[in-house]
Amino acid sequence: MNEWLTTVMAEPAVLVTVAVVEGSGPREPGARMLVTAGGQVDTIGGGHLEMCAVDVGRSMLKNAARTGGGMHARLERYALGPTLGQCCGGVVHLAFELIDSALAGVMASLRKRWREDSWRLSAIDGTPVSLLLDADDAVVAGAGDASAAAFGPAFPAIDRQRGTHILRDTAGRRWLADPCLAPRAHLLLFGAGHVGAAIVRMLGELPCTVSWIDEREDMFPSTIPANVTVEATDAPEALVAAAPSGASYLVMTHSHALDQRLSEAILARADVGWFGLIGSKTKRVQFERRMAARGLPAERIAAMVCPIGIAGITNKLPAAIAASVCAQLLMVWETQQIAALENAAASVTTNAPVRRFASR
Repeated sequence: MNEWLTTVMAEPAVLVTVAVVEGSGPREPGARMLVTAGGQVDTIGGGHLEMCAVDVGRSMLKNAARTGGGMHARLERYALGPTLGQCCGGVVHLAFELIDSALAGVMASLRKRWREDSWRLSAIDGTPVSLLLDADDAVVAGAGDASAAAFGPAFPAIDRQRGTHILRDTAGRRWLADPCLAPRAHLLLFGAGHVGAAIVRMLGELPCTVSWIDEREDMFPSTIPANVTVEATDAPEALVAAAPSGASYLVMTHSHALDQRLSEAILARADVGWFGLIGSKTKRVQFERRMAARGLPAERIAAMVCPIGIAGITNKLPAAIAASVCAQLLMVWETQQIAALENAAASVTTNAPVRRFASR
């Protein structure tokens, strides 16, 4: 997950960010990759656009090596159809930033803050400025020219209802505003068997956090993805009670009795984002009857997903089940994210404070 950030470069590099997408593009605003003289890390979508981006990045590195400085940042516009012959047909604006000491410090801070919301703010024009802001607009990392320090407590607010975009200050100077948000999706995965392990491996590449829970500590592998926290406990119901509102749950333990207890604990909550239980239609019917007998509301029982996975995949290999379930989770999480963005946009009032930065 986020190779552009987790990879610490030992050689000069350029950070490439998809800043603006007009129409259709291979990746969304905020997609990023690193370019070095002999390689690259992560992707902005591949194809001709990425080839051009690599060429521009390497040209910046050569100029910096030759002159000892060169252009620290630039913004390039690519018409995918007319210019690059790509079928997407849209227009993509890419921001290129030489990773100097300030930007390297911002990225190091981001690696520590990946579970917290942050925003990068980098000057495209003029002298270099690279800053990292927290959720309250306080500068937590980075440095630059004297104007950065002059902002002080009146640092210009960013339009947080937008994603990655380009701003202009009152002097016409362009800035890249780039949200680096903590993963919103959180999964509590109960069960460290073969399917659970396969799911964890796949989710390690996706923007989410996972609590992986089992009473058998020896079942967990020695290497765990960075976004996964292992919980070896013989009281897993307590973790259900302590889970954040809107979390997702996936139950696939070694015991049907434990599956039953966990299912009842999960469905007792009114704020479950999604709940999946591994098993057959027969298992679902049995669990439904028992939970109804215990007085659980019918609408919550109906929301339980069992069997799990997307329709049409019947292969029972652990990796196949994991692929199907992860696809299902992605669809759930993207739907939830769209709904959250729509709700946030609806809550914005028309008398919002005037920004010192104007939108691009």
